[in-house]
Amino acid sequence: MGGWLAALAVAIFLAIGFSFAAESHSPLHNEKQWEQARKDLALGKAGEAKAAFENLLIRYPNEADLHLFLGMSLLRLRDPQAAIRAIKKAIDINPNHVEARTLLGYVELEVHGDVDAAIREYRKVIELKASSAEAHSNLAVAQKKRGDLDEAIVSLNQALELKPDFAAALTTRGGVYAEQAKWTEARRDFEQALKLNPKDDGALYGLSQALREAKDYASAQNALSELIARSGNFVYWLEWGRVVMIRYWWALLLVAIGWALKGRFMKTRTEANG
Repeated sequence: MGGWLAALAVAIFLAIGFSFAAESHSPLHNEKQWEQARKDLALGKAGEAKAAFENLLIRYPNEADLHLFLGMSLLRLRDPQAAIRAIKKAIDINPNHVEARTLLGYVELEVHGDVDAAIREYRKVIELKASSAEAHSNLAVAQKKRGDLDEAIVSLNQALELKPDFAAALTTRGGVYAEQAKWTEARRDFEQALKLNPKDDGALYGLSQALREAKDYASAQNALSELIARSGNFVYWLEWGRVVMIRYWWALLLVAIGWALKGRFMKTRTEANG
């Protein structure tokens, strides 16, 4: 579960910063425990946050945001089934809760692997908030996982029309183009994403693949070297070695030929000398 928990940390960080439209009219607005619990969750204190949200739910059982944040706490505590129940409770209370439906889509996709359920949730989010570039991008990720690559491109184009500087959407679209072997388009998106976010490892790795396909092995090797400097990911080392072998295959071939000729020469010399 490490992979989705790492991604969830980012999702929670973003959720903590949501400006809930109803909050100013909610009884939670002046609750110090509500504010502190969200801070605890952002700091990784999921146990303390969960206890606080459950305590608040005794007094405010019909506050959708409380159920949503309890769900996030439960996810951090590696209890996805209880988390889904809490998130769905938030949606039962407020069927138009964009953040709850977004998180439910995320859990269905990344934890349950239910692509169809995730797509349903993301489409509902788009119905509720069509101006959200992130909603279109989330839908594209699910479509890509289902293999609907052309549909994913359409969704990402919509996301980028709404938010042209959306680096993550550019990286995702580059990945879709790569799966379609449209390497020129993929390279364009990866390069643009890196201009917006130079620390995007996904874009840099994608660019290395596009450069390799373009037979620009030196640049591909440099991109992979930069990734290796950032992370010890074994995949980067393997790919770096592959590119080096392709780049210098002729030199390796000459060495192999040299050793073969040397061996034949030594054999002939030995036979000649009896």
